[in-house]
Amino acid sequence: MSVWDEVVGQRAAIEQFTRALVPGGNLAQAWLIAGPPGSGRSIAARAFAAALQCEQANGCGQCHACRMVLAGSHADVSVVATDTLSISKDEVRSLVATAQRSPATAPYRIIIVEDADRMSAGTFNVLLKAIEEPPPRTIWMLCVPSAQDMAQTIRSRCRLVTLVTPAPADVADLLARRDGADPQTASRAARAAQGHIGIARRYVHQPEALAQREEAARALLALTSVGGAVAYAQKLVEAANAEAKDEADRVAQSQQEEFLRATGQEAAGRIPPQLRSQLKQLEDEAKKRATRMTRDVIDRFLLDIHSVFRDVLTLQLNAGAEIINEGVMDALQARAEYSTPASSLAMLDEVGTARERIGGNVPPQLALEALLAQAALG
Repeated sequence: MSVWDEVVGQRAAIEQFTRALVPGGNLAQAWLIAGPPGSGRSIAARAFAAALQCEQANGCGQCHACRMVLAGSHADVSVVATDTLSISKDEVRSLVATAQRSPATAPYRIIIVEDADRMSAGTFNVLLKAIEEPPPRTIWMLCVPSAQDMAQTIRSRCRLVTLVTPAPADVADLLARRDGADPQTASRAARAAQGHIGIARRYVHQPEALAQREEAARALLALTSVGGAVAYAQKLVEAANAEAKDEADRVAQSQQEEFLRATGQEAAGRIPPQLRSQLKQLEDEAKKRATRMTRDVIDRFLLDIHSVFRDVLTLQLNAGAEIINEGVMDALQARAEYSTPASSLAMLDEVGTARERIGGNVPPQLALEALLAQAALG
């Protein structure tokens, strides 16, 4: 076993990391790990951190240090991850303070910032000096979807590692090896997830989620009117809100229980006035988390829509590429026969436009209605 076993389909990145590990390998003190959603940015960062702290100095994956880092419990490896809209200045200031301390037991103090693109411009300024002049044994790892998502002042001071979307075959192999999925199910899940490791795992462990995705694809391909498009857009937004709320409520309840336990309070008891502001802060964070999760779910729906029209275009052009949505092949073929390649290509552009609009704070309902109306008329 190696720390790199779950870094799927990233041979070039692993080679770049391992070159830095060898004596004289010119190990940088700030790394920018960029890769699309699902490429395993945080997994790669943790694997690199484990290799740096490894007692065998080779990323063995077996020693105490490797296992502690991969489990997220190593004292000298700090990870900040957010599922809200942004990473606050206070969180970054706390990390900067941590970065100034010498490592307690390991060769390095390592700071991993997942979703570093969620820092505001003001927060970048807090981080800049710590990146420019870190203590000798401190290493920063910033994870972002794209290098362009990070401010130039930060980007220029980091060594860039670029990840790619893993091939479905690589993801399927991981699912079979790690999760025990049968090869056929693993392959189907990996294709439907378009190389997104987390979503592929969800499809393997929740077959109903994959069935719902295929049902949604059939409903999309069956749209024939603007009224139907509006109704379908509303259905997607409601589904996104429900999924995000369920997950946000689960996390919020866990955090609240942990807070009450840490402060010695009863779950149904009266909260002392001095603790109410902290509890209110947890509630506010839960609302922000739900908002962010809703956007993430809708973006996933948009990528699913993109994959459907990509498959239609593949059939129309007889391109011979692998079909992502193989479970709805009959509906894809029907659409390919009565529409044109130009309309399919236009739909792919419309999906990109919808993502830009939602990213610019256009209400998701309106952006989806415009997109799906085009699908119905095309």
